[in-house]
Amino acid sequence: MMLLVCPVFGQAKPTELRIAAAADLQPVLGALGPVYEKKANVQLKISYAASSVLATQIIAGGPFDLFMGADFFFPEKVVAANLADTGSPIPYAKGTLVLWTRKDSAFNPLHLNALESPKLERLAVADPDHAPYGRAGMEALKKLHLDAKVKDKIVRAENVGQSGQFALTGNAQVAIISKTLAVSPNFKDSGVFVLFPFASYTPINQTAVVLRNSSQRDAAHAFLKWFLSKEVQEKLPELGLVAVQ
Repeated sequence: MMLLVCPVFGQAKPTELRIAAAADLQPVLGALGPVYEKKANVQLKISYAASSVLATQIIAGGPFDLFMGADFFFPEKVVAANLADTGSPIPYAKGTLVLWTRKDSAFNPLHLNALESPKLERLAVADPDHAPYGRAGMEALKKLHLDAKVKDKIVRAENVGQSGQFALTGNAQVAIISKTLAVSPNFKDSGVFVLFPFASYTPINQTAVVLRNSSQRDAAHAFLKWFLSKEVQEKLPELGLVAVQ
């Protein structure tokens, strides 16, 4: 006998919210997203990529409701294209730059002076033209007078997530990544990290914009409001971000 499965009476269909999110947010939204989905009866459809790639997709007409970038510059490009519903990007967190290596690496215990070692052959860094963490990483290397020493050892990644994967899988010995990745379960279990001095790179002010043509603008603003709430901002440090509140 065929059984018919019917939806629970009175239960509204979840609102679908399409988010274009910078690659460093994958572990953050992976942890926080399900909480919000349950709380607000929303289904989050998240696409992760380098901030510049996402901005280009949005300007070309990509179907998103919310863009959460890893800096100010790329969300501002969306504002400049008159595609955002606010006059400037909305800050939601600050990022932290780290150097990461596997626990079985020859560079463990890890120090920044590993970047000066003749044993270093491959250093993974996200493309600075497309990924804010890659740009911050190259800036830090230059500020610390390490850029010339590693220029022939750099393995270029599409985004910060791929940079981490290169080191995680052994395709690079160390990687410059976001703290959000470094403290995520997989990277935390497999490796160790050290911070770059905050003075060595321009602050990574991560910002977001709600898309003007979105049919879910209210839902997108509601999600951002929740992300900026004390409840969430207090959780960000354990997820590798610095709160803006």
